[in-house]
Amino acid sequence: MSPFEMFDVFDENMKKIGEASRRQVHKEGLWHQTFHCWVLNRETPGGPSLLLQLRHKDKDTFPNMFDVSCAGHLLAGETIEDGVRELEEELGLLVPFERLTFCGTVSQEYVMPNVIDREFNHIFTYECSLPIEAFHFQRSEISGLCYVNINDVKEILNDENYSVETQIYLFNEEKNKLEAALRTVNQLNITPQSEEYYNLLFNNIK
Repeated sequence: MSPFEMFDVFDENMKKIGEASRRQVHKEGLWHQTFHCWVLNRETPGGPSLLLQLRHKDKDTFPNMFDVSCAGHLLAGETIEDGVRELEEELGLLVPFERLTFCGTVSQEYVMPNVIDREFNHIFTYECSLPIEAFHFQRSEISGLCYVNINDVKEILNDENYSVETQIYLFNEEKNKLEAALRTVNQLNITPQSEEYYNLLFNNIK
């Protein structure tokens, strides 16, 4: 992840107006595109679950927080279809774009110290029944992975007092190995998304 990566930039109506570096985009709050894909496992005990990633502690936004299974910026000149590369880069999944289900596109903005992030999020789901330990995740971007039941995810989003304890596979950087652990997921440690975003996601999961 380089601050000098080039992104296409847009106006608020998603009309392309030029290109800019990652650093400039986040400094000036320029609109750009991202690819989001939620891995859906219908075979987990207790019902369908979503795969959550634990963001690496060195991420410039929302470090050490639970997030969408796989997400990344679209580089200058890339199409939405090119975003499927993120599944291979982040999770080790080589998936044809045609296997994804498109949920919709939503605009979101976050204003944080030193970062103004304005994104058009293209949201997808991918059905997959792999166990957590079978994913080969990108350790420079992701610290761990866990499955959380969809109903628990909804409760977490709707109730600030609701939490769930789940098994997570973490990469221990000191020991250079994966370890199973228990972690609590709640509204305070999951990255914020808009109501419109989650409506698009859950309305497209049948």
